[in-house]
Amino acid sequence: MSAETSAPSGAPSPNHDQAMAGGGSSRLRRWASSEGIEDYSLRYAPKKFRRWSPLLVAGAALGGIAYLADYAIGASVVLTNGTPSGVLGILVAAVIIFLTGIPISVYSARYGIDMDLLTRGAGFGYLGSTITSLIYASFTFIFFALEGSIMAQALDLGLGIPLPIGYLITAVVVLPLVIYGMSALARFQAWTQPLWLLVLVLPIIALLVAAPEAFGEFASYTGDAGPGVQLLGTGLAAGVALSLIAQIGEQVDYLRFMPPESEVGRLRWWTAVLAAGPGWVILGAIKQICGGLLAVYVLAAVGETVAEEPITQFVRSLGLIVPGWAAILLAVIFVVVSQLKINVTNAYSGSLSWSNFFSRVLHAHPGRVWWIFLNVGVALVLMEVGVFGFLNAVLAFYSNVAIAWIGAVVADLVINKPILKLSPSYIEFKRAHLRSVNPVGFGSMAVASVVSIVAYFGLLGDFLAAWSPILAIVIAFVLSPVICLATRGRYYLARPDDLEPPLVRPDGTLETAEQICGACGQSFERPDLASCPYHASTGVVCSLCCTLEKHCGEMCKPAGTAADLPMPTARHAAT
Repeated sequence: MSAETSAPSGAPSPNHDQAMAGGGSSRLRRWASSEGIEDYSLRYAPKKFRRWSPLLVAGAALGGIAYLADYAIGASVVLTNGTPSGVLGILVAAVIIFLTGIPISVYSARYGIDMDLLTRGAGFGYLGSTITSLIYASFTFIFFALEGSIMAQALDLGLGIPLPIGYLITAVVVLPLVIYGMSALARFQAWTQPLWLLVLVLPIIALLVAAPEAFGEFASYTGDAGPGVQLLGTGLAAGVALSLIAQIGEQVDYLRFMPPESEVGRLRWWTAVLAAGPGWVILGAIKQICGGLLAVYVLAAVGETVAEEPITQFVRSLGLIVPGWAAILLAVIFVVVSQLKINVTNAYSGSLSWSNFFSRVLHAHPGRVWWIFLNVGVALVLMEVGVFGFLNAVLAFYSNVAIAWIGAVVADLVINKPILKLSPSYIEFKRAHLRSVNPVGFGSMAVASVVSIVAYFGLLGDFLAAWSPILAIVIAFVLSPVICLATRGRYYLARPDDLEPPLVRPDGTLETAEQICGACGQSFERPDLASCPYHASTGVVCSLCCTLEKHCGEMCKPAGTAADLPMPTARHAAT
């Protein structure tokens, strides 16, 4: 099936075009109004756009987990905490990431929305989720910097390119692919996947064939941690690995293009969603353990600092079965392909999160392309200052905030919506319908983050310092339904959805009838529209024009009554 896309019918009005472009160049104005490039970066992905097969969407999503930071993370936690504690910590993190990823993936694929829009409707509110947009954006540029550093190390070792120049190359080379969105990314991931999978297993095969004793040495490695499993070491390892929990956001940036379940069949849909959503962490945990194995193998020859570098791990292990020059060539090719596969995703997802953040704060959207350059630029600065050397510290601290965010979202999806029924059963993301800040998600995340960061710095004892990310998710997951019950769900909606036809049909599928937006004159499907008294020409407005509108004064929201609105009736919610 073709991956080519087209923008919705109807030409944008000059006023709308200027608002979106924010005074940018004519080319950027064209990009900002072209959904073939924008990829619905600030809105629901309509049914007519989701024309890829479940296999292609899942393949594109899984292509993005080709990153080698897993090898560096695995090497770091094993060398620091020993194999027993390091591997157990990796597995603990993997279980948590897998379980939290299930509801997020399902809701995103079902409602055609990215992580930011999902967060808005899962307890954070319209402006409350701006903080999580920054958390997510920081995830994308931190990991872009880590992956770019690994690629630059490969260019240095294989081609003699100095690291500062290598950092610049790794930043610039992703731009052409990321600018053209999902269509280009899907093709790139599909073309490079076979080569990546082939070279991925070669180092382990090399050890099995030429150095089988390496597996026994890895199993018995304790470093300075002492024999057996150490609780502190396990917690520290899990904390570093849990920094990857926000990766689910990058997975759903692809999963939002999944075709409706009713069109492709229940088995195909669920298989693709689970494999490409939470399933990414299975391969991720395997790569982390392999990184620990390879680091222990090369440790005596290169020392601890260099042993954590994936390029060194691959060159040394491949050198067991091929000549040295071939080992370097294979390793460099593999690292470059792997890092391109993940960094196009990091840059793409970063552009979505920055777009969401600035559109709400500034009521302007110059186009997703602007924010690609911002995200890559921040990552380049981090590379140049040597972020790779602070791997453990950066990731362990970041995980405290990221996991609190994810814990609050998941609690809303699995408790507040289906059990308490105090949160709307569907995902409401439009400004016209949401309260600015919802204390259910935002409050629980804030409290959990503060407490876990205090614990992280040792103020609550050594044990909680090591397990601070777990403390964060427990607090967020418990507080969310508690606050929801205390507020009786009054802070989710600013007004009911009164636009005809119903948002969700009686069978639970989304209504996709189209109407014309009164602001831009384009046609949009029902989930992307809200009734609007300010734009009286049609009485409806699309979600992006609603976001960018500066002058309406939110006249659609009944002042003084928003906190007392009942939950939506059955005609507005999935049954």
